Amino acid sequence: MLNIRFEQWEALGLNLGLAAIFFLIGMSIRDVLNKGNVPPFGRFIVWLVLFLGCAGFVAKGLIQLFWEGAGIG
Repeated sequence: MLNIRFEQWEALGLNLGLAAIFFLIGMSIRDVLNKGNVPPFGRFIVWLVLFLGCAGFVAKGLIQLFWEGAGIG
């Protein structure tokens, strides 16, 4: 019983930690872009790359959830 709860808390902490890191990365990138007078196309590319990185982690989590639910993983 304790082991199952520990794994759930560990997974929750990892997901929240990754979300916090992505938030802090986004805030620092926003600050650098504002101070560096970056053109709009460059800003778009930077935010697109950041979004795709976040989307990759979300997709990984969803794939893992579906595979565990189907008994594959």
